[in-house]
Amino acid sequence: MTRTVYVNGDYLPETEATVSIFDRGFLMADGVYEVTSVLGGKLIDFEGHVLRLQRSLEALDMAEPCSRDALLEIHRRLVELNGIDEGLVYLQVTRGSDGDRDFAFPAEDTPPTLVLFTQNKPGLADNPAARKGARIISIEDIRWGRRDIKTVQLLYPSMGKMMAKKAGCDDAWMVEDGHVTEGTSNNAYFVKDGVIVTRPLSTEILHGITRKAVLRLASEAQLKVEERLFTIDEAKAADEAFTTSASAFVMPVVEIDGVSLGDGTPGPIARRLREIYLEESVKTAI
Repeated sequence: MTRTVYVNGDYLPETEATVSIFDRGFLMADGVYEVTSVLGGKLIDFEGHVLRLQRSLEALDMAEPCSRDALLEIHRRLVELNGIDEGLVYLQVTRGSDGDRDFAFPAEDTPPTLVLFTQNKPGLADNPAARKGARIISIEDIRWGRRDIKTVQLLYPSMGKMMAKKAGCDDAWMVEDGHVTEGTSNNAYFVKDGVIVTRPLSTEILHGITRKAVLRLASEAQLKVEERLFTIDEAKAADEAFTTSASAFVMPVVEIDGVSLGDGTPGPIARRLREIYLEESVKTAI
């Protein structure tokens, strides 16, 4: 079935959707995005994604394309039109196009480009990968310095995914100045002696929406959390590890650079956090 997508006010078959070749998202990666999960036909953590979108737009001095309520309506309509029970809604805002290529920003009255589409992902919550656990490699982090802005500049994370694939693994964690920053598309954690360790928020990592929810749930479950810098060697010596993201929720990690963690299966804390996160998210979905 052909998907219905949203482009600048219109709901269209994906085969008819177009944007200008001069759009700055295409020419300059001058755009931001968000991905919201859908479970049971409802949106997970929608408010958090909208707030982060607004923060990203403000950081880049980019105009908001529409109101929060309008975005919610677009999300809900696309979910309905495409019959999504479990899946994702991808949203992208760019600085638009004034009809040519220039390093300087276009005139302030240039309308931004707003695009949304859905991805149907049956079994998103009951992902077999979560029962098996992910195997990761470590790579150097050479990205730009404002990783807290969720831009469409995803070339290096994509390359990192491919490095992991070529190594026969599932993903990569990036390392800068000797310390883990984050995964290619997720926040990174390890657990040692019952303590969850993750890097603190800064401009060096994305302020994950799922990260925020999971840390709150960990606190409510009386689990100890330390937000601090950590090395890849610390993670290799851990009892267990995991990642969080909007599309994979809590994903256990069972191997880092060929070193098995614990008994080589998903650890109890990662499994428990995934369980309570999904339980809470379904309850609060809109």
